[in-house]
Amino acid sequence: MDAEQKKMEYEQINKQLQELFLKTSDPIAHMATAAAMLYHKFDHYFWCGFYRLLDGELTVGPYQGSLACQVLKKESGVCWAGLIGGKTVIVADVHQFPGHIACDSRSASEIVVPVRNREGEIVAVLDVDSDKTDQFDETDAAALEKISKMIF
Repeated sequence: MDAEQKKMEYEQINKQLQELFLKTSDPIAHMATAAAMLYHKFDHYFWCGFYRLLDGELTVGPYQGSLACQVLKKESGVCWAGLIGGKTVIVADVHQFPGHIACDSRSASEIVVPVRNREGEIVAVLDVDSDKTDQFDETDAAALEKISKMIF
């Protein structure tokens, strides 16, 4: 899929999610719906879901894909990097990322987007993995950032 096709697909997903999110204001329902839709729309998505910040730990939330780590090692890996840095992190090859947490050894590239509540606090991250290297770019980042803003 070329960049323009990917951008158009994300725009369509965004419109669908906006409509679906009108049915409830529950952020967990929004996370579950977004994870399912994104996972099933893109072939390069190997795992797609959310890790929620609960009691100072990143705990798995709604997701699609292979079995997830229940709780991520504190302040390690791509998800924590996104949370601590407060911005999207794109990793072309997770095996080159210091402290990468391999919940599934088949993961090869990753993008993590912070999710903020209405007060602007980061309360979760949207995490997407691919089983191929170099699968995520600024098009993915911009689209996933828009979706993360719709969760709360």
